[in-house]
Amino acid sequence: MLRAGALLALGGVAAPLTGCDLLDRDDEPPPPDALEPLVAEALALEARYRAAATAAPTLATRLTPIADAHRAHAEELRRVIGRPAPSGTPTADPTGTPAADPDEVLTDLRRAEQQARTNAAKACAAAPAERAALLGSVAAARATHAEALA
Repeated sequence: MLRAGALLALGGVAAPLTGCDLLDRDDEPPPPDALEPLVAEALALEARYRAAATAAPTLATRLTPIADAHRAHAEELRRVIGRPAPSGTPTADPTGTPAADPDEVLTDLRRAEQQARTNAAKACAAAPAERAALLGSVAAARATHAEALA
């Protein structure tokens, strides 16, 4: 009888611990980071620039460095977040894109840069100090891109 009581007591202690362990699972994804929308925006801008360079080949030498800058921003923002880039990051597929008027392409990209600069500036103002310098640099770069497109 004593043995049965001891086993029951041990089993009663072990069962709740096992049950609690099920609730403390580490395989849940971390919550979204406030910088993730800026990463997505940087990647979208990169894709737009690459598609625009294909659509208006005369602008390729002008647009490619800006596309590369947006890629670098996305990579640095991801590094700060602490999350690797997903494998096979999607980019815009410019195949079949008709040639575009270079002036229209530049106007469209300039508008996109101005909106992106506003988004980065808002994120900078709301960010903790350790992220503000990076976000300020991203906002400044986007403002410079917009001016380079004028």
